[in-house]
Amino acid sequence: MARDRHETPMLDELENGPWPSFISGFKRLRDQHPDERINGVANSLLGQLEHSYETRKGYWKGGTVSVFGYGSGIIPRFSEVSHAFPESKEFHTIRVQPPAGNFYTTDMLRKLGDSWEKYGSGLVTFHGQTGNIMFIGADTENTQNFFDEVNEYGWDLGGAGPCVRTGMSCIGAARCEMSNCDEMKIHRSLMNNFTDDVHRPALPYKFKFKVSGCPNDCQNAIERSDFAVIGTWRDDMKVDQQEIKTYVANKGRQYIVDNVITRCPTQALSLNDDDTLAVDNKNCVRCMHCLNVMPKALSPGDDKGVSILMGGKRTLKIGDLMGTVIIPFMKLESEEDYEGLLELAEETIDFWAENGLEHERCGEMIERIGLVNFLEGISIDVDPNMVSDTRSSSYVRIDEWDEEAEKWFQRKAEG
Repeated sequence: MARDRHETPMLDELENGPWPSFISGFKRLRDQHPDERINGVANSLLGQLEHSYETRKGYWKGGTVSVFGYGSGIIPRFSEVSHAFPESKEFHTIRVQPPAGNFYTTDMLRKLGDSWEKYGSGLVTFHGQTGNIMFIGADTENTQNFFDEVNEYGWDLGGAGPCVRTGMSCIGAARCEMSNCDEMKIHRSLMNNFTDDVHRPALPYKFKFKVSGCPNDCQNAIERSDFAVIGTWRDDMKVDQQEIKTYVANKGRQYIVDNVITRCPTQALSLNDDDTLAVDNKNCVRCMHCLNVMPKALSPGDDKGVSILMGGKRTLKIGDLMGTVIIPFMKLESEEDYEGLLELAEETIDFWAENGLEHERCGEMIERIGLVNFLEGISIDVDPNMVSDTRSSSYVRIDEWDEEAEKWFQRKAEG
């Protein structure tokens, strides 16, 4: 293999500097892997990548590749310069759904790795932008062989194309004291319910679910998903005043004032003369800063649930969008609560599938038709908690505000 290696002077530069380089990983596959087939594929891939750097052009083109019974999950890549780099002529990516919370056993990781080295290039990404395990580099025939093997011991393809994409959830209650919901149950409930929509693209464009257990939003769900489930609480945050005093004793009053009190965006915190903390919970916006700085002293309240935000996405037809609050608070405790969540998701996808334009994300449809029409379409009442500034909010009709507010207060009084 050494005699036939492609020279890669430009790629070699990427190995200079203090940080690990993906090029080093490619070279290990080329030079150290015991399978000569994988050596050849890695060598060919490096050669093509060097050629792309030289010409400043990409040479991968798409096509149609799938496994039996599925319409998505495979990203086809065919090389336009296969005459020069034949061993990477077909280099398809296979998307596989990860477990909720990205929990793996070492035994299962080894099985996945063994299957991929048998049928693919050995290159794996944990995890792609959508959240899948990305098995990068299989030819058309071995795409089916690899899927059959991993499917036999429990893995399924993720979404690709105009479909419901692979869901993601944070590690949540399993490891994090800030969790306000069962992230993994929410994740699995949504994915199990929409499995057919994941595997058989039939939507205007992609639709993503992401679940974060608290407003820290470690999944970046609010700006990266069409349907974001964010854990929150609606009673008072819990304060351990003895721990507050310990923090003050260890750090000093001025440190707490500078790093906690003055950084509250709504000035809902104040430090008493006896080194206890006073919290104006009505003005707390759950920014999580104080809880992150003093996790032993401050923690979420007991009345836990989730907020649902819709319409987040990166740049497409219009600029980046953050999710809009559709459900300010929803309890998720009983099976009936989970059924309500699934019904809301189904209503949303059905309405978007019927009213969205081709290649239009759900958030872009909301921008185009107006939030009030979207809320009506999915049978959600306007809630005052959706409004941050009533004087300039364009989606609430102020001429009918008194009547709508009266309805809301009546519902609240009825429980």
